[in-house]
Amino acid sequence: MSKSTYLKPEYFYNRELSWLSFDYRILGEAQDKTIPLLDRLKFLSITASNLDEFYMVRVASLKDMVHAEYDKKDIAGMTPAKQLEEIGKVTHEFMNDQYRTYNNSLIPALKKEGIAILSHYEDLSQKQAKFVDNYFKSEVYPVLTPMAVDSSRPFPLIRNRSLNIGAILKMKTTAAGASGNGHFRELYITHNGTKKDGASDTDFATVQVPSGLPRVVEIPSEDGFDRTYIMLEQIIERNIHRLFMNYEVLCAFPYRVMRNADLTIEEDEAADLLMEIEKQIKRRQWGEAIRLQVEAGIDKKLLKVLKKELRIKEDDIFHINGPLDLTFLMKLSGMEGYDELKVPKYTPQQPKWLNSEDNLFAQIRDHDVLLHHPYETFDPVVNFVREAAKDPDVLAIKQTLYRVSSHSPIIASLAAAAENGKQVTVLVELKARFDEENNIIWARKLEQAGCHVIYGLVGLKTHSKITLVVRREEDGIRRYVHLGTGNYNDSTAKLYTDMGLLTCNKAIGEDATAVFNMLSGYSEPAVWNKLAVAPLWLRDRFTEMIRRETDFAKAGKKAFIKAKMNSLCDAKIIASLYEASAAGVQIELVVRGICCLKTGIPGVSENIHVRSIVGDFLEHSRIFYFHNNGHEEVYMGSADWMPRNLDKRVEILFPVEDETLKQEVIHILDIQLQDTLKAHILQPDGSYKKQDLRGKKKLCAQDYFRQEAIRNANQRRKEQKARRTFEPMTGDTEE
Repeated sequence: MSKSTYLKPEYFYNRELSWLSFDYRILGEAQDKTIPLLDRLKFLSITASNLDEFYMVRVASLKDMVHAEYDKKDIAGMTPAKQLEEIGKVTHEFMNDQYRTYNNSLIPALKKEGIAILSHYEDLSQKQAKFVDNYFKSEVYPVLTPMAVDSSRPFPLIRNRSLNIGAILKMKTTAAGASGNGHFRELYITHNGTKKDGASDTDFATVQVPSGLPRVVEIPSEDGFDRTYIMLEQIIERNIHRLFMNYEVLCAFPYRVMRNADLTIEEDEAADLLMEIEKQIKRRQWGEAIRLQVEAGIDKKLLKVLKKELRIKEDDIFHINGPLDLTFLMKLSGMEGYDELKVPKYTPQQPKWLNSEDNLFAQIRDHDVLLHHPYETFDPVVNFVREAAKDPDVLAIKQTLYRVSSHSPIIASLAAAAENGKQVTVLVELKARFDEENNIIWARKLEQAGCHVIYGLVGLKTHSKITLVVRREEDGIRRYVHLGTGNYNDSTAKLYTDMGLLTCNKAIGEDATAVFNMLSGYSEPAVWNKLAVAPLWLRDRFTEMIRRETDFAKAGKKAFIKAKMNSLCDAKIIASLYEASAAGVQIELVVRGICCLKTGIPGVSENIHVRSIVGDFLEHSRIFYFHNNGHEEVYMGSADWMPRNLDKRVEILFPVEDETLKQEVIHILDIQLQDTLKAHILQPDGSYKKQDLRGKKKLCAQDYFRQEAIRNANQRRKEQKARRTFEPMTGDTEE
């Protein structure tokens, strides 16, 4: 069969619908009663956050295509309009499932644990109502800004993702028909003229629920509950009449708007990329309204006003049976005093391949170091930069930064290094979505400290994770390199599973220098020693390695590919995998999120098996293992098998060549392929199902790695203690 045969639309799933399937797998964790209750709240919160971003970026992009009358079909044969239609159907049902989970499962389960979340202010007792009203007067009222809409006050900007309360108002009148205490209103009407005949005698007003106040407010408990909460919007609704004293509030309902937040940056036209991105970030608040969430039962007149003013279509309106924006559950899941309702907190361990007491550079000189986060601590990566900043023998530090934490110790070390007179070059990727503002702040701080800051490359995102330390030693200049699969973010390193490699391999060091020369200038090396770099070389490298396995299979030799990644949606890579499968190559894939590949197609993908692992940690590492006729090759890197990673980003794939470390990475991959508790298996019909446990050993890969890391750390401590123990001398002594 020719390569084009494997590119038939019926051989692929749509990318967006596959992503929604992933969010459904997370929702499944929220519904799983074997998981501690507060962790189930966390998973439901994640589904809401994920769906928000999906709409702001993916749905927004599809709507832009439809507006531009772009009708090119995707790899699954769907036009943008068709994709939006299918997404609408799935997301409406998905949100119904979210709130069924919230109302029918989680709220009753919380009540059994003595925790009540009131669904409406009418459920307050007299004592609770008094508390709520006092809280409104003292804490909430001073912060609110009610906004009426009339001929002189146009419909206000409703900010993206903000929670608001809309109201229909009617002016109070006395028995004689005059306005009661409405002197300001009378003055306004006198100046501007009375309403025209037939005009509505009601007004629309809106107030934003302040994001700076707690969304969930604890109130005095009654009826045997230990803790009772009410939503902030319910407190405002109960007291909304205090904001419009001369009006009768006919109705009030919460609503929430989602806007197009996909930045459009003309990089070639921008004189200053940093300033252009700052300008575009502000425009996010004005983007097209693409989703409107309203409370179920909303007044029809109020909804009509919102629909008209926001220019939103009926299909993009979601009627919610519960509190809008479930992301508040993340904070609630961390409530104190309920440790028994959470997975026990895990402390990352000292890495297996490092001794905390010895010099880090000396250990890297002695042997390559493999890091496995969050099972092993991220501290060695932080210390790598920190020690380099202080080391008088270090001449230069070069690093790429995509997403960093709000109080990044790595940023502080880079700034300190520049102040210590070292040459510091940092590529800060300003186009990292939703981290643009944060990265602009860091870029300016680094510049002020004397670092040479690069703002990425025109038309490309720099997504690679690499740090180069150049050190003067007795035998000359030596390069130390850290390469990773995840961001230099000490916060997410506790939540995301990632791999890293510390090495002073000469060939990799030369390649690392070439990478930074390419990023800071336009210098491309004639050849790469060990690294494969996107967007020019990585796709071909992957294709060649898949083709090599295909050729071995055709020759009757053992051939297999085992790989782990976040997403798989590149049509050409999938076609290569289909061709390999048809030739007899056994392919085992761990794909956390999007997977456009179909399994079980007769004669095409019968030898391909795909699983997705959803657990306490977000699976984020990328590992690629090729049998290579017994000469096994193992790679890790920053790239998924997606067009954007292979063609539109700077990505790095690096080999693991030390035989001991190679076997360790293979072990990590194999354990994930044996997971029977958290793995969801992709079925030929596109659904995902948990592993049938009949005849199978129960194994959760994430639990396995936690326990393994603890055992390794304990063994390391014993060895270190033994090194510090001095045995007394025995035998005769001279007098």
